[in-house]
Amino acid sequence: MANLDKLQRRLCRSVGKAIEDYRMIEAGDRIMVCLSGGKDSYALLDVLLLLRQRAPVDFDIVAVNMDQKQPGFPGHVLPEYLDTLGIEYHVVEKDTYSIVREKIPEGRTTCSLCSRLRRGTLYGFAEKISATKIALGHHRDDIVETLFLNMFFGSRLAAMPPKLRADDGRNVVIRPLAYCAERDLARYAELRAFPIIPCNLCGSQPNLQRQQVKAMLQAWEQATPGRIDAILRAMQNIAPSQLADTKLFDFAGLQLDRSADGLVRQVANG
Repeated sequence: MANLDKLQRRLCRSVGKAIEDYRMIEAGDRIMVCLSGGKDSYALLDVLLLLRQRAPVDFDIVAVNMDQKQPGFPGHVLPEYLDTLGIEYHVVEKDTYSIVREKIPEGRTTCSLCSRLRRGTLYGFAEKISATKIALGHHRDDIVETLFLNMFFGSRLAAMPPKLRADDGRNVVIRPLAYCAERDLARYAELRAFPIIPCNLCGSQPNLQRQQVKAMLQAWEQATPGRIDAILRAMQNIAPSQLADTKLFDFAGLQLDRSADGLVRQVANG
């Protein structure tokens, strides 16, 4: 029990700090927590419920699960668990499984299409229930992994921002677990004995690019503890003039500035 209490306090501090840094939750917000049945979303809901009890502002929490009609999906597990919490929840039924299997050839990864279909359905449902924010269970490791995925396989520097306005312009997405390590969430889920539901649509696919990046980062972290935290901090400390994107910095307009003090400096126009 002592280990659980200590871990719970650490997760609450990390989530509280992320909420404060990015102003994720405000008074009167109605937060739609997307619950997949995995360890991360269970922990997200659990910690947000704890923080709501001591938060200086009032906000509502609504849990939402999307039943994608995967064969063998245990549809009773989440409702039974949520009934014990006594909170508002909804199960959205949408057969995205059949669409993914029809569109994606056997052996190809399904993650991209699956996530787009799921995202579109959940965004629409958020409007239906008047949710002001959509909370997703992506954690620190997810964010850093996405940075390297986009860099290695997409030739761009981009990741998962802790807070963003969705592409539809009508929803705000927050990631309160942005400062939480995956290993802590896994341990927390074990200690809390959450009824985990495995994903048999995409999570079991071998040789996913994300798995390659995850293995790389884990090796780095083992060799140099703190490496993943350092990368996340670097993402919060960006110097556009020290990169190479001409859309972010006016490299073409750089000129010599011979100031009165005799120093020579490079400056950009505008």
